[in-house]
Amino acid sequence: MNQLDIWFLALALAMDCFAVSIASGIIVKKHIGKMIIRMAFLFGLFQAAMPLIGWFGVSTFTSYLENIDHWIAFGLLTVLGGRMIRESFLPEEEKKIKPRKLKTQVVLAIATSIDALAVGISFACTGFSNIKMLVCPLLIIGFVSFVMSITGVLLGVRFGKPIAKKLKPELLGGIILIFIGIKVLLSHLYGL
Repeated sequence: MNQLDIWFLALALAMDCFAVSIASGIIVKKHIGKMIIRMAFLFGLFQAAMPLIGWFGVSTFTSYLENIDHWIAFGLLTVLGGRMIRESFLPEEEKKIKPRKLKTQVVLAIATSIDALAVGISFACTGFSNIKMLVCPLLIIGFVSFVMSITGVLLGVRFGKPIAKKLKPELLGGIILIFIGIKVLLSHLYGL
């Protein structure tokens, strides 16, 4: 994966954070700086930590997976992307969450970052062989999630429900993940 792929991957991962942040802004209905920064920090932290956990879980087995690693990365990214696309067409379920509470923010941060575990597995399968190679991608993922979370809350507060219906951030994130999966597969198979 090159730097541009990492930025697109970070953007795709941040789409869940963005969507939840918009919903949180709609619920809160006003600009609360401390809440926004704390939520964005937690989302960025968990989005960066989950790939690291996934990478640790698989990195010791990479030598056994070298012949199929590109298929694993393609499969994981395609399944996650497909799931995100499918979820983008499901009706919005009304949930009574309280985004101002720390406990709620931690649960939301964990829930939106579970998919990032698979990204860590794909990192291990695409040549990220040591922690030093992961530092930059993880910082990018955390930063993009942080910025997208702040942006989402502010958009949710400012524009409310109509923006969530028009934007479909999960759809965009799913398409990006599938595109990256196809690119990983093609680059391994055909050297593109």
